[in-house]
Amino acid sequence: MITPISQISAITGDKSVQQVGGNSGGMFKSVFQAAIDNVKNTEAEVVKNEYLMATGQLDNPAILSIAETKSAIAVDLLVQMRNKATEAYSELMRISL
Repeated sequence: MITPISQISAITGDKSVQQVGGNSGGMFKSVFQAAIDNVKNTEAEVVKNEYLMATGQLDNPAILSIAETKSAIAVDLLVQMRNKATEAYSELMRISL
């Protein structure tokens, strides 16, 4: 019923280390893409559950609340990742060579 965020945990394996050297954007791209996909998926789940609730097809109204909470957490995670990436970029720009 509740699916864990499996995309984020996939970055710790050797596969992500191999992507760093590639031209496809590397590990950062895969991490942010996974977070964006997670936000999209959780938002779609909320919309589906809202439709089911509005049409009277949802048996357990707590499912909608859970989906909304998961969506809010996914958005918060993405915002925090963006903030940390922006901070890291600013810090790199301050380094004098």
